[in-house]
Amino acid sequence: MGKTKIVHPDRAQDFSTGAYSDGVLIDGLLFVSGQAAIDFKESRFILGSIEEETRLTLQNIKAILENAGMTLENVVKCTVHLSDIADFQRFNKVYAEHFAGIKPARTTVQSVLDNGIKVEIDCIAKK
Repeated sequence: MGKTKIVHPDRAQDFSTGAYSDGVLIDGLLFVSGQAAIDFKESRFILGSIEEETRLTLQNIKAILENAGMTLENVVKCTVHLSDIADFQRFNKVYAEHFAGIKPARTTVQSVLDNGIKVEIDCIAKK
């Protein structure tokens, strides 16, 4: 079982948000931990509208995927946490712009999110 840790390319060495890996690659599957609107260069959350936070969150996921030699087209499953389910339609419009063709399977729920963030997304991708 050869697991490989995948890190966001802009993550500052001293920026730790918890006891987890940004991504874990094993047997052609990449498991990406929940991502949010974080500026990894500045080591801080970027709070904004649901549209802005969704775009930045998906950019962070895309960067992790690229570090593993993948793209958003490799994503087969996403789990989405929204701090306010009333934002669903606005979130969904931005989300849909990032996935061409067959969209990943997805679960979307309302959750209590820390630090005032509006959206958190994790995913599974297959090489």
